[in-house]
Amino acid sequence: MPSLTQPADLDVVRDSYDRVADNYVDMIATTSLGDIRHQPWLRAAMDVFADAVGGLGPVLDVGCGPGTITAYLAERGLDVSGVDLSPRMIEHARRLHPECTFGVGSATDLDLAEASWGGLLGWWSLFNLPRDVLPQVLSAFARALVPGGQLIVATHVGDGDVQRTEAYGGVAVRWTTHLWQPDQLLALIEQTGLTPKAELRLPAEGEIGPGVVLVAEA
Repeated sequence: MPSLTQPADLDVVRDSYDRVADNYVDMIATTSLGDIRHQPWLRAAMDVFADAVGGLGPVLDVGCGPGTITAYLAERGLDVSGVDLSPRMIEHARRLHPECTFGVGSATDLDLAEASWGGLLGWWSLFNLPRDVLPQVLSAFARALVPGGQLIVATHVGDGDVQRTEAYGGVAVRWTTHLWQPDQLLALIEQTGLTPKAELRLPAEGEIGPGVVLVAEA
């Protein structure tokens, strides 16, 4: 696989997610945010994805955080593993979901063999990637999918970039949230050669804020 551009702020972003990991895990445990079991439309999208990729090959949850989605898909019978940039997030994932396999790694530095994965997820985990890097990552994902395999991506909708200095209970962070309009993100996915299958738009007044879920097939 061609080497991908490494984000200049990779280490800073990793450190930020290490710092918020404990609060993030607590948030999932005490609120409906971050757990699709309490978000019916997101759960439905994930269920359809799981049904589509079951039996096609292994599934990788890229940017899995503490493993909530990874574990949900494992319960659905998928051969799924998770990877995240933050070692602290992976510590939580391994503690909370010992039945699953997790590793530390960046979306820009994964050894994804061509046509080897039945499904790939970028579930609210790719918005920190710079605008020139995200297309490279999506292309790598597309190459890694088996025929009929699917990619599911969820991200924040909007225009421009938002510099975050605190998150999840006031923890100091340094990262950039790159906002995308659904049509912009859809165009990037289409450019990889994947075929769009579904789109779910989330309204601004929801708990998560404006967002979009896109599913595409190899």
